[in-house]
Amino acid sequence: MDDKDKIILKILKENGRAGYVEIGKQSELSEGAVRKRIQTLKEIGIIRKFTVQIGITEGTQAIILLETNPAFPTQEVSNKIQEIPNVETIYEVTGEYDIVAVVSGINVNEVNECIEKIRRTEGIMKTNTMIILRSW
Repeated sequence: MDDKDKIILKILKENGRAGYVEIGKQSELSEGAVRKRIQTLKEIGIIRKFTVQIGITEGTQAIILLETNPAFPTQEVSNKIQEIPNVETIYEVTGEYDIVAVVSGINVNEVNECIEKIRRTEGIMKTNTMIILRSW
């Protein structure tokens, strides 16, 4: 990954709907070069998915810290959680908790339903949920 790829990623992070031509102008690349670079970034796993991130004023987001049962491989538990609707991101981490999940929904009830599904996932022993009040 070079500096041009980093510029493309920055543009996409700020505006996931930016077109190839617009990205090309900002990165001083042709539309074709941008298209090829984005495809390569997807193929090697740097870009995993394009998503819609609901603004905190329009929805609800939560961070859930998850402790897993050592009898269950953490990666398998993470894969199960990733399949639950409204789960945006999964991080496997070190420390007291094994997994951090970021979830979002249209309202608190939708987020709560997601949290309940996560709690019922086989291999989860303990959760600690934080509703996000504000983000920048």
